Order: sequence, then C-alpha cells, then structure tokens
Amino acid sequence: MSDKNKENILMLVFVISTIATAGSLYFSEIMKFEPCKLCWIQRIFMYPLPILTGLAIIRKDYKQNVSFLFLTSIGLGFSIYHNIIKLIPKNYNVSCGQISCITDYFSFMGFITIPLLSLVAFSLIEILLVYMILKERHFKIAA
Repeated sequence: MSDKNKENILMLVFVISTIATAGSLYFSEIMKFEPCKLCWIQRIFMYPLPILTGLAIIRKDYKQNVSFLFLTSIGLGFSIYHNIIKLIPKNYNVSCGQISCITDYFSFMGFITIPLLSLVAFSLIEILLVYMILKERHFKIAA
C-alpha cells in the first residue's frame, strides 16, 4: 500500500473522528445535553483520535494504526453495549448516575440517536483501520 493511500485513509479517520468529537461537544456544550456515563467513556476513546491521527498525517508516520485500532475497538465495544441497552432497556438494569443511559435527548427520523451516531463513527473508523492494517500486511483484499 502506498504512502498516499495510507495518508488518505488516515485523513478519513481524522475527518470522521473530528466530526464525532465536534458533534459530541455540540450536543453537550451548546445544546446542553448532559452525557451519561457510557457517553463519557466513549468520549475518552474518541477524543484523542483527531489529535493522534492529525499528528500521524503531519509526521507521515503510518505505523500507529494498531494503536488507533486499540482505542477504536474499546470505544466500539462500549458503543455497541450502549446501543443494546438503548434498544432493549427492559432487559438491562443499568445505573448510569444522574443521567440514564437510555434517555432520548435527540432522535432524528425516529431511530437515529446519539448512541447510534457514536456506533456509526466508531464502526467506520474501525473498518478503515482494519482495511489499512490488512493491506499493509499484504493480505489479498479486493480493491
């Protein structure tokens, strides 16, 4: 895989993580939606990604993908769990402190929620990073 392709993939990761970070800050700081504990945990794993991927792009350091994948995988795990308890709240006894993890602050078209947006962002980043790592290791992937 050429350095230009690696840079393009990292640029997509940078853009997605920056939009996700800006979106979460918009919801909490401008719209005044207080995040639940699971949202805070997901933020811990999303917020460093724009900085780290931005630095990797500037330095042309394309060997940090496993580190990015580690952060993304943990965040994705929490996001999957958050979406499960949001979709099936009766089967889970989750105490999220003052704000419930199943509170609906935002719903677009009846099904797009803040936890779903997080799941989409983490999933897209995960797919891009896994693709890049597999391509670097010379696995045959149809392009």
